[in-house]
Amino acid sequence: MQHRGVTSKFLYIYAVQNQPKLKIEFVLLMAALMSLVALSIDAMLPALPDIGNALNVEDPNKNQLLITMIFLGLGVGQLILGPLSDSFGRKPVVYIGFVIFAIASYLCLTTKTFELMIAGRILQGIGLSAMRTVAIAMVRDLYDGDYMAKILSIVVMTFILVPVIAPTLGQWLMDLFNWEAIFVFNLIFGIAVLIWFWQRQPETLKPEYKIPFTGRLFIDGGKEFFRHKDAVAYTLVSGFITGSFMVWLSTSQQIFEMQYNLKAEFPYIFASLAIAVGFSTFTNSRIVVRYGMWKIAYWAIIAYCLISISYVLFHLNGNNPSFAILITFFALQFFSVGFIFGNMRALAMQPLGHIAGIGAAINGFISTVMAVPIANYIGSFVDTSVLPLFIGFSIFGILSLLTFLRIKYKKNLN
Repeated sequence: MQHRGVTSKFLYIYAVQNQPKLKIEFVLLMAALMSLVALSIDAMLPALPDIGNALNVEDPNKNQLLITMIFLGLGVGQLILGPLSDSFGRKPVVYIGFVIFAIASYLCLTTKTFELMIAGRILQGIGLSAMRTVAIAMVRDLYDGDYMAKILSIVVMTFILVPVIAPTLGQWLMDLFNWEAIFVFNLIFGIAVLIWFWQRQPETLKPEYKIPFTGRLFIDGGKEFFRHKDAVAYTLVSGFITGSFMVWLSTSQQIFEMQYNLKAEFPYIFASLAIAVGFSTFTNSRIVVRYGMWKIAYWAIIAYCLISISYVLFHLNGNNPSFAILITFFALQFFSVGFIFGNMRALAMQPLGHIAGIGAAINGFISTVMAVPIANYIGSFVDTSVLPLFIGFSIFGILSLLTFLRIKYKKNLN
C-alpha cells in the first residue's frame, strides 16, 4: 500500500511538472469566451414571459424554445466552425463567429414575430459555437491528460460565475429598460471580450498541426473522430447529461415563477444553484490530477443517478415537495454535475489532440444535437409538477452509467 501511494505521488508530480505553466490570463480569457455563451442563455431567463407576450405567444411552454434553440445553433455551428479552426487557425474563426452573433442579435432586437426570434436565437448559437469550440481546442492545444481536465475545470468554474449573476443582471436590465436591453448588453460584452482576445491571446495552433482545407476536411475529420471509440462513448455521456441539464435551464423559470410563485426570488435561486455547480467544479480542479478524471466522473455519475432516483421514489405521486426539499435535491444534483462536465470533455478530447478543432466540434455537435430533443420532449411535461424533470435526470443518468460500465468492462478485458 505504501509503494502504491509513493507511485501515485510520483505520477502526480510528474504530470504537473511536464505541462506548460498555468497562465491566469489565458484561463480567464477562455472563460470569458465561453461566458458569452452562458450570458446569452441565462440572462434571458427572467425575460421569457415578457418576450413571449411581446411576440404574442399563447402557450408559455413555447417560450422554452428561446433557450433550447440556441443550443441547436451551438451544435450545428460547432460542426462547421470547429474544423475550419484546424485549417485557418483558432483566432480567425472566433472573429467570424462574433460577426454571425452580432447579425443574429440585431435580428432578435428588430423582429416582430416569434418565428424570426427563434431563427435569430439559432443563428446566435451558430456564432457563439466558435467561442465555445475554440476555447476547448485552445486548451487542448496547450495541455493534455488529467492536467487538461484541471484547466478545463478552472475555465468552467470561472465561466459558471456568469449563471450566478446573469438572471439577476437580466432582471435588472429589464427593470431599468426593457428585455431588448439584454441583447444590447450581451453585444457590448462580446465586443469587449473580442478586443481582449485580439490584443492578448496568441494563436495556439502550431503551423505543423494545420490541416489543409479541402472538400474532404469534414469527412476525414469525422472518420478520424469515430475511430476513437472511447471518445464517441464519452461524447454520448455528455449528450445524456447535457440534455437532462438543459431541461432545467429551459424550465427553471416556469418551475419557480409559476409552480412555486417565486418570481422575485428566481434570480437568487438560480444563482445559488449555479454556485453548487461552481463549487464542485472548483473541487474537481483541485483533485483531478491526483485521482484521475475517469474515476471522478464515474463516481459523480453514480451520485447523479442515486439523487434523481431518490427524488422520483419519494415523490412518485407527482405532488411538488416543499421549496426547501426541492432546492436540496437540486443542489445535490448539480453538485454532482460539476464533477462530470469538465471531465467528460477532457476524456473525449484526450485522444484527439491532432484534430482538436474537429474533435471539439464533433463532440459538441453530437452532445448538443442529442440534448435539444431530450430537453424539448421532457420540458413539455414540466407543467404543474417537477417530477418529469427528475425522471429525465434518472433515465439519462442511468444511460450514462451503463455507458461508463461498458467502457470499464472493455478496459478490464484489455
